[in-house]
Amino acid sequence: MSSSQPKAVLWDLDGTLIDSSELHFTAWRDALAAEGRTYDRADHDAVFGMRNDDLLRRLIDPGIPDAEIARIAGAKERRYRERVAASGIEPLPGVRAWLSALPRRGFRMAIASSAPRENLDAILAATGLAGALDAVISGEEVSHGKPHPAVFLRAAEVVGVPPGRCVVVEDAPAGVLAGKRGGMRVIGVGPRHAALGADLSVERLDELPEDAFERLLSPGESVR
Repeated sequence: MSSSQPKAVLWDLDGTLIDSSELHFTAWRDALAAEGRTYDRADHDAVFGMRNDDLLRRLIDPGIPDAEIARIAGAKERRYRERVAASGIEPLPGVRAWLSALPRRGFRMAIASSAPRENLDAILAATGLAGALDAVISGEEVSHGKPHPAVFLRAAEVVGVPPGRCVVVEDAPAGVLAGKRGGMRVIGVGPRHAALGADLSVERLDELPEDAFERLLSPGESVR
C-alpha cells in the first residue's frame, strides 16, 4: 500500500496512555459499598475496561434498570474524578514520545475509550495530552461497549481512515478483541500484554520498535 494513504493510531486511555486503575478500583469499591456490595481485586480484574452499563449488569444484575445504572455509575465517576484532581496523573513511559512522533510520520490520532467523556476530559486536562489528538471518542457515543468494535469504528470514521489502516493500542482483552473485530491491527501493552492475543505486545510503550506502527500496516510484514 502506498505510504500516502491515510493511517491512524487509535488509543485506549486507561492502562495504555495513563494508569489510573487504582483510582478506578477504590472509586468502584466505595460506590458499591454504599450499595451494600463488595468489590474486590478479582472483580476489578474481570471487568476493568468495560463500559459502566455492561459492568454493572455483570456485577449486579443483567436486568438492572437504567436509572440505577446512571445513579451508581455517576457516584463512582464523581469519586474517580475527585481522586484524579487530588492526586494528579502522569502519562505512562513512552507516551509523550509516541504522541509527538507519530503525527510527524503521518498518523492521525484518536482516543477510543469506554470511559465517560467527563473522565476523558479530566485526564486530558491533567496530562496536557489533548493537543496531540485529532479526535476523542467516549463509550457514551456508541451503542455497544468493547469487545464490540463500535468505539474503534467510530474513531476511525471521525479521523477519516479505513479500519484496515488503523492500529489500536490496548491493555485489556475486551479492547484487543474489539480492535480485531473491527478489522484493525492491535498492539497490546501492560503487565498482561503477552496473554492479550494482540498482533504485537510489549509491557511498556517505550519498548516498542521505532517502526512498529508502520510495519503493522505493511502487507506481509511480521513484527514479532
